[in-house]
Amino acid sequence: MNTASKTSRKLSAKRSWTLQDLEDIEERVGQTIDLVRDAMLAPDSVKSAPTFSSAQLLSFCGIDKSKFNYRLSKGNLPDGMRGDATRRRFTLSELQQWVRACRPNKQRPVGAQGCVISVVNFKGGVGKTSNAVTLAQGLSLRGHSVLVIDMDAQASMTNLMGVVGDQDGGGDDDRTVLPLLVGAEPNIDYAVQTSYWAGIDVVAADLGLYSAEFALPSRQKDNPNFEFWHVLRDGLHTARENYDVVIIDTPPSLSYTTVNAILASDGLVMPLPPSQLDFLSSAQFWSLINDLLTQLITKRGGTKEFAFIDVLLSKVDTNDPSCSVVREWIQAAYTDAVIPIEIPKTTATSSASAEFGTIYDLDVSKVNARTYRRAFEAYERMAELIEEQIITWWSREGAQK
Repeated sequence: MNTASKTSRKLSAKRSWTLQDLEDIEERVGQTIDLVRDAMLAPDSVKSAPTFSSAQLLSFCGIDKSKFNYRLSKGNLPDGMRGDATRRRFTLSELQQWVRACRPNKQRPVGAQGCVISVVNFKGGVGKTSNAVTLAQGLSLRGHSVLVIDMDAQASMTNLMGVVGDQDGGGDDDRTVLPLLVGAEPNIDYAVQTSYWAGIDVVAADLGLYSAEFALPSRQKDNPNFEFWHVLRDGLHTARENYDVVIIDTPPSLSYTTVNAILASDGLVMPLPPSQLDFLSSAQFWSLINDLLTQLITKRGGTKEFAFIDVLLSKVDTNDPSCSVVREWIQAAYTDAVIPIEIPKTTATSSASAEFGTIYDLDVSKVNARTYRRAFEAYERMAELIEEQIITWWSREGAQK
């Protein structure tokens, strides 16, 4: 009997699937995820932030070795850990202290609000979550305090940030945006958790977030003066004071939570792979968003401006012959909204994802050094470009005040 026949007989052996079968599947999948996570995060199933060499510290600080030695001799900055007689390693917190001291003109001005950025796309699989988390890490490595908010019930950002509960994500509705959206809390502060990455705090997600899609329209129905689209914006006032940047990972749909994220934001980042289907999907995104903003904002006499809108070419596969063609379409359609960097599709990013991390978490010894460098430099450039836009926004906001 050939393989196809064996497969056919195996598939036809089960004539129906009961509810108990589905519950069994759920349990087995959850157990498998727990086993994989335990193996990846051994020995204690907790994510650990990387440490950094002196050379990496110099790079992030933008200083040379002589300035490093001079500042080190003054004794007011961490001197790191000595792994042997000559080499130093710095913890993430130590590196951030150095960066803030060496780049004071790049930090948030006194009295300025934190910048809120939503990473958006209605299509799944475009690299939305990985880019959101990597951007948060890149900005924190430049000395900025960051709050990430996971508004996708699938909780991928929650897991990448090391906030692990049940297999459904954070496992606690009270530590998500849900109480804010249903009116049980006035601001987001109740939900903030620390993460494994110093300088980045997290508002987690779990499957309970789906109920917001029923709660928000219900609140609107009960109170015609209620503005469901501004609940998150109004709940971020203290977060804007406490953090330099707030990064929101949105679900891949035009949901009530997505609308809240967009209208709470100062900037939008759309990861967009250069493929035909992704490009066509992006057109639908802007069509729906424009219709929605017209109904909710313009027709009510209001206005909404964004400090920046960035279209980020992501998951770029240079071996795909259609890539260059679609890249031209994207450039022609989005013109100056396309930021001048491409995030490549590499084995390095795939390896990082398989270990519940990003390129910043990755052990360089486990991947090809050239491939790693290609991905790392692309993400670093992304963080640098978006930081420049945040600093410009701070400057403009200060001038207006």
